[in-house]
Amino acid sequence: MSDTYMNVVNSGFAQTLAKKLGLPQPAPLRRFRKDAALLPGPVLVLGPDPHGSDSDKVAATLLSWDLDVHRDPTTSGIRWGAIILVLTQVENPGELAASALGAGSALRALARGGRVVTMTRAHGEALTPSAAAARAAVDGFTRSLAKEMRGGATANGIVLHDGLTPDAGEAMGPLRFLLSAKSSYVDGQFLHAGPADQGEAAAPIDEDQPLAGRVAVVTGGARGIGAAIAKTLARDGARVVVVDVPAAGEALSRVANAIHGTALQLDITADDAGARILEHALARHGGLHIVVHNAGITRDKLLANMSEAQWSSVMAVNVEAQLRINDFLFGSGAFTDEPRIVALASTSGIAGNRGQTNYGASKAAVMGLVAASAPLIAELGGTINAVAPGFIDTDMTSRMPFATREVARRLNSLQQAGQPVDVAEAVAFFASRDARGINGTTLRVCGQAMVGA
Repeated sequence: MSDTYMNVVNSGFAQTLAKKLGLPQPAPLRRFRKDAALLPGPVLVLGPDPHGSDSDKVAATLLSWDLDVHRDPTTSGIRWGAIILVLTQVENPGELAASALGAGSALRALARGGRVVTMTRAHGEALTPSAAAARAAVDGFTRSLAKEMRGGATANGIVLHDGLTPDAGEAMGPLRFLLSAKSSYVDGQFLHAGPADQGEAAAPIDEDQPLAGRVAVVTGGARGIGAAIAKTLARDGARVVVVDVPAAGEALSRVANAIHGTALQLDITADDAGARILEHALARHGGLHIVVHNAGITRDKLLANMSEAQWSSVMAVNVEAQLRINDFLFGSGAFTDEPRIVALASTSGIAGNRGQTNYGASKAAVMGLVAASAPLIAELGGTINAVAPGFIDTDMTSRMPFATREVARRLNSLQQAGQPVDVAEAVAFFASRDARGINGTTLRVCGQAMVGA
């Protein structure tokens, strides 16, 4: 859906007027295009100790990606494509000043659609109060900096857990995602990464077709975000099964045909839904590696006016079906080849939303089941994570009253709604081996919405 306001305020007299009046001036985001460069300019890598440090290791890896890497923030005449602050060795808050202020001096030269990424350690694993304070400070610094970005630029962070070096594949995969145009609507967020199974880490990753040879199932795939997820997984090389209720059969077939996948008409609340999904994937594609729990419904009412049916139907589709399908797959013996599960949560499950006690409860439950399922799927050599979209332009939101929709679009740091493809890119990242070190987490794709954490 076109954002008319954004188009108007980015051209001619309206642009000048909006600036004078202090109106929101959202910038078009840099989204993925095949054969486009990873970044719109060189990379500046900063750290408290540039010699023999973790920042050196990150810079060396970026050079191996054929990026133009610099270490001096005072270099003139450059429009930086990204600024990376490697803060994994800080032991007290005072050590942050040089890197933070160095980044600040370079921000005016950050290209439109540029990226700022911090890398730090988990403060809960710090051995001293001073180190914990420094690591926690990076969190507040990054989230605050994200609110200062302009021109479609974003700021995000990577938190490395003990045993993981910053140049390891489990760290550099998330860094590539956050630097890329695939993360355009991810802002003010953190990806937590730890060491993955070494056998898995040893296999090469094809960055052009990261899901080649993989079979994926997407529930609720007939339209909207589900269809975008199916198309993005297929673009990345996966063979995709799209699942939806029989009433959506015609739309489901169109999506399946467009991506050269297969369609499965199925009510996911059925007791045998897991068995039927696995049977279809094995019979038609020879395996099952990725399951995306996208299907969801809303039945909005104030709690005082809500019926038992409205509450129960939302919980049945949005969370109870996922639990049953996961339980079946975990015990099937056929979901063991580096399996991936990605579940769709929502910022409504984080911040709550008036008239959505049932929906908010179901989406918070999704995040809970993802966190608790992480060790179970790790035993199978896989991962499970969640994506929590904010306000996304879909057919459903297009039916909202104009004023309500416009306000909702602007209530984030990027001052615009996301697109279904923004959610799809995050799902595809979690489904890929670049995310092999991330398990049990929820990533908000919300433009740093001004609700929730």
